[in-house]
Parts: sequence; C-alpha cells; structure tokens
Amino acid sequence: MSDLLVPVAVERWADPASVFAARFAQEEHVFWLDAGPGATQGWSWIGTGLPDDPDRVRRVRAGASADGDVSGPFRSGWVGWIGYDAAAAAAGAPAAFDDGDVPHEVWLRADRIVGFDHSSRRAWVFAAAQAGPALAAAVAATGETWPAPEPAHDVGIADARHAPDEYARLIERCREAIREGDAYQLCLTTRFGVEAAVDPIEAYGRLRSATPSHHGGLIRSGAVALVSASPERFLQVSGTDAEGGAVVRTRPIKGTRPRGADPATDVALASELHTSEKERAENIMIVDLMRNDLSRVCVPGSVGVDGLLEIESYPAVHQLVSTVSGELVPGTTVGDLLDAAFPAGSMTGAPKLSAMTILHGLEGGPRGIFAGCFGWVGDDGALDLAMVIRSLVIGPDRAYVGAGGGITWRSDAAAEVAEVGVKARGPLAALGAALPPGW
Repeated sequence: MSDLLVPVAVERWADPASVFAARFAQEEHVFWLDAGPGATQGWSWIGTGLPDDPDRVRRVRAGASADGDVSGPFRSGWVGWIGYDAAAAAAGAPAAFDDGDVPHEVWLRADRIVGFDHSSRRAWVFAAAQAGPALAAAVAATGETWPAPEPAHDVGIADARHAPDEYARLIERCREAIREGDAYQLCLTTRFGVEAAVDPIEAYGRLRSATPSHHGGLIRSGAVALVSASPERFLQVSGTDAEGGAVVRTRPIKGTRPRGADPATDVALASELHTSEKERAENIMIVDLMRNDLSRVCVPGSVGVDGLLEIESYPAVHQLVSTVSGELVPGTTVGDLLDAAFPAGSMTGAPKLSAMTILHGLEGGPRGIFAGCFGWVGDDGALDLAMVIRSLVIGPDRAYVGAGGGITWRSDAAAEVAEVGVKARGPLAALGAALPPGW
C-alpha cells in the first residue's frame, strides 16, 4: 500500500473497457468507476487497492481538488462504498443490520489508478514510481479486448421482499403517515434477490450494455462486489468557486418515467414527467431537504439551487433532476459531510429522521448497500460519490437488487408499483433473473 502515486502520461488513448478486461479483470480487489460506453465527457477510473480502515477516509479534510491539473481530479486515495443502515442508525433512526456476507462499508486504498479523460481522450497512470512507466506502456498497448457480453444464464424468477399488493398497501400506510403530518414524502423501497453465484464482471458487462450511465461502476473486494448503473450523483467536492474554495454539489433525482416505444410516445412521457404536479412537488421537497443538509457544513448564505426540475434521459427511463451546491466551511472533514448529508434525502424522504423511522417500520428488513453511496475520495479532499441505485449487490452465493420510489399524498399505488418494476427490471436482467408476476 503506497501513499505516493506518481503520474505518468499514457502515450495513446485506450478504451477503458478494453484496459479493464486485459489488465485488471483478474485482480482480487479492483475497481472501475465508469463514465459509460462511448462517453465524450467526464472521467473513468480503473485500478486496484487493498481494504483500508474507513476511519482514515472520514478523517480527510474535504477540500478543493486541483481542477486545472490535466491528470485529473483523482490521483490518490480510496474507492469504495457505504451502506444505508448504519448511516440511518447514526442519524438517530432505527435500522436493521443483518445483510449476509456483504460488508456495510468497504474502502480500497488505491495502489494503481488509470484515469481516462473522455473529453480530451487522454489517459494517465498513477502508481509507485518504479511501476508507473511499465503500466502506462501496457495501457497504451491494449487492443480492443472487451467482448460483447454473453447472455445471462437464466436463474429464474427473483424472490421478492414484498408482493405487489403488499407494497401497494404499504404505499397507503405512507399516505396515512403523510395525512397525519408525520412526513411530507417517503421513499418506500423493497428488494429482489437470487440464490446464485454471480460473476460481477459478466454482470456489469450486461448492465453497462443495457443501461449505460455516467456514474456506472464495479467494485470487487474478494468474494463481494457492487455493480451499478447509477444515474444519480450524491456528493461531489471540488474547487470551483470564484475564491477557490471547496464547493460541494448534490444532484437528487425524484421523478421517473419509462422510455417510450416510439419517438412521439417518448417525448410525451418526458413532457408528462416534467409537468407532473406530484413529481415536481416530490423533487422540490428533496431539494429543500438537501439545502438544509448542506447548510450544516457550508458557509452561511452560500447554499443555492443551480438547476431545478431538469429532465435527464437514459436508455430505460427519464428522470427529473435538480442540483444544489454550497461552499464548505474550511476544515470540514469527509466524515462531517457524510454526517450532515447521508443517507441522501432522495432515498429517505422528508423530514429525514421521521421518514427513516417510519420506513424502518414498513419495509421489514435492511436496505444494506442499496440506498447507500459509492465512488472515490481523494487524499486532497476532493470526492465524487454516486447513489447505490440501479445496482446489484453481490455476495458469495446470493445477489440482490433494491428499488423503490417517492410516495406523496397524491401517489397512485398502481403507478408506484409499476415504477419499482421499471427500476428493478434492468439490474435483474443482468443477473439472468425475472421480476415476480405483478411487478
């Protein structure tokens, strides 16, 4: 484990998928944070590391990255995930913890990183001084080796934590809590699972091909893995304000519609999402919650809304997205930021503590890694974390997919059940599993 990683420019562009397949796929502890196939902006990060103490990550001072450095914002640090349940408990809510063999929190201390800048089509290696040139040469020599994903082996129908009619009844209980004034909005979730040994790399290849995303990812640590096609950035810290201070951004998603079978239907679905009073209210409630969360660690008066109720479209869904940002108080640590903002309001509801308490009583089991976050944290305090949604959590002999939706007073139970099915179908297909009837 080395804390001193030296940057080396790679002489020619290489496709990240091919580099991963040829140089990293067999590693025991490995990560690929993926801007998506054919990406023309953003960064992808591939590398290896060893499991490290999460407290080291939390003690890092969240700060400004060297945005002007052409070698990218992540040059040394950690890649990993944090689950939902312990964070809910730390915030004062009841939580369940029995989640099989998958650790609640994993951070790999990176000892080799390859960074791919998709906008400039340049790549960089970060490694120990004696290892960097050879790795850079190997990356440059990589051909097109990423094979088309093989069809998943059929593992049958996934088991479900809730039947569709049971989930519909839970929606009505959410509406009762809202009517009583105990919450304004509740993100009710459920889980689908399969008993099977799953190859995370093969599963990610299928997921990436079917539902590409700007914050996709694969993190494997021994016998456990997280595979994600997340469309939601949770927290990003960089140094981009006029004074050079550290800016934190969050981009909550609330509001989903499936893609249409033809262009006219697709446009109509996106328009219906954008004009839906229920979806707009749901999104704005979470924007207000995230403004409140960030204000706990940001300079007074600096928190603002940079984008409100914007449509983002992906192969399977349209999403309603907003952006909130603020300037961090100097000295704020990664742990301070997580304590203020995690679990994310888009996965709890509002008010947050009341929502988490109500949901614990309704959902009937742990969320585990689902509804948590994953990504990278740099030694300099920069970070980029995405939500664990549209994801597979893979253990030695079992894998699961979490899905849910925001419930407001105006929610329609049938529509909410259908939305869960839309969200879970893609990740389950990557496992070779089908949704149970009714979903």
